[in-house]
Amino acid sequence: MAINLQKGQRISLVKENGSTLQNVCVGVNWGAIEKKSWLGSVTKEAVDLDASCLLFDEAKNSVDVVYFGQLKSRDGAVKHSGDDLTGDLSGDDGLDNEIITLDFSKLSPNVQSVAFVLNSYKGQDFGTIPFASIRIYEGTPSRVNEVFATYNIAKGDNFGGHVAMVMGVFYKRNGEWKFNAIGEPTRDRKLQETVETVRQNYL
Repeated sequence: MAINLQKGQRISLVKENGSTLQNVCVGVNWGAIEKKSWLGSVTKEAVDLDASCLLFDEAKNSVDVVYFGQLKSRDGAVKHSGDDLTGDLSGDDGLDNEIITLDFSKLSPNVQSVAFVLNSYKGQDFGTIPFASIRIYEGTPSRVNEVFATYNIAKGDNFGGHVAMVMGVFYKRNGEWKFNAIGEPTRDRKLQETVETVRQNYL
């Protein structure tokens, strides 16, 4: 059964059968903004969110960044499905808009932390986006074998006025990978600013 993560919760990547997750997908799903006219008609405004993966070494130096402009890490361990420019225009279809795959066995030995962040490319306020969630699962971008954990990052009182957030961080402790569900908005406007925020505050 999938773990329903709560903000700040830390989990190991050991499954119920005792085996450890080696290859995971992190999928992000979000909705388009609904706007009502003074006549009562409803239109949908496309939302362009960008999921990115940040790799750091033990000294908290940035090793690599995987995002819509670089869809693969240099070591081949991280791959991005590509840029989604709209979100779900017809309501929540339950499918991921962007998916980043991570193979722990292929990560460079110096990588100790792998952070996942979300930035609003057009500066659309998270407080106006109707729904957003992430899920960690085994499988491929086109096939879900088993959902390991889900994390609802839908808007909260503290998300209004923000256009960037840190979703969570995989981190290595005593040779074992774990996950920290962070779910914190940041004041960053650009991805490079978010990289620095993660380096300073979340590793």
